[in-house]
Amino acid sequence: MNFKVGDKVVYPNHGVGVIEQVARRSIGETESAFYRLRIVATDSTVMVPVDNTAAVGLRKVLSRRETSRVLKALREGDVTTYDDWKGRFQANSEKMRTGSMVEVASVYKNLMLLSQHKALSYRERKMLDRARFLLVSELAEAGGKPMETVETQIDEALGESLKSV
Repeated sequence: MNFKVGDKVVYPNHGVGVIEQVARRSIGETESAFYRLRIVATDSTVMVPVDNTAAVGLRKVLSRRETSRVLKALREGDVTTYDDWKGRFQANSEKMRTGSMVEVASVYKNLMLLSQHKALSYRERKMLDRARFLLVSELAEAGGKPMETVETQIDEALGESLKSV
């Protein structure tokens, strides 16, 4: 997928960013093209090799239609449970790395349900917070809505789902 300066993109586990520059850099004897992104939430800069965009999961921000699928996953999707912490954490980490908002929603939903029954470990609490941040920031950007409105939508969708569990 090719991007141009000014495109809003999502860098998995970092959130929404804006492509500020497409630059060529020499590393050793090899010259490569890089996207320089400004991550909106942290105002940090990340360089991503153009040839690695698929491998790192760099993608365009969700469309409005896709945001509906994410909210539906929160509202209706299944909840996955694991007997051991290690298996659960590993599965959730893999889902977070995919960059798929439906997968991130699944992690958020699973951890929220778990947190209602027992205290989360520090690492799982951090993952829960990260999943919520990624959901809110991208859905707000995709829908052109304030973050507070999106937070309410997420809480309502999740509330419907957790009632039925």
